[in-house]
Amino acid sequence: MTRRHHYRRRRQGPDDLDMTAFLNLMVGLIPFLLVTVVFSRVAIVELSLPSTAGGPAPTRPAFRVEVIVREAGLELTNGSQVIAAIPREKGEYDLQTLSQFVMSLKRDHPDTDDASVLLEPQIEYDHLIRVMDVVRSAELPGTDGEAPTRVALFTDISIGDAP
Repeated sequence: MTRRHHYRRRRQGPDDLDMTAFLNLMVGLIPFLLVTVVFSRVAIVELSLPSTAGGPAPTRPAFRVEVIVREAGLELTNGSQVIAAIPREKGEYDLQTLSQFVMSLKRDHPDTDDASVLLEPQIEYDHLIRVMDVVRSAELPGTDGEAPTRVALFTDISIGDAP
């Protein structure tokens, strides 16, 4: 009888994972991402949103600026009557005229800080931000070569749906 050699295969443990390729990828990828990242400034705007919480009935202020952003243009009201209607020209809202009206209202009512920006449903978010910026502050030109100054107008802004 012939003798057969039975060689047992040795059981080997699991192979170690080769991390070299992954580390090379990370060494190249992390600096690339850090170089191409766009550093942007994030600003926080405080808004007064309507709440459903119970409580005493709010007192209606004596005067409140309301800017209604419609597809056809801007309407500036005092809550009960329209002060000015500014039509949309060439697809753009006339924010310069709105700024002049808002500044004149601030001169007439210097103690009032409340304002509302009301939007129709199809109005873009960018238009809301631009109108809020105009209502919140204005830039006055400097005198005798001085830098222009920014003045606060109606800083307590609420947003909502247009009637």
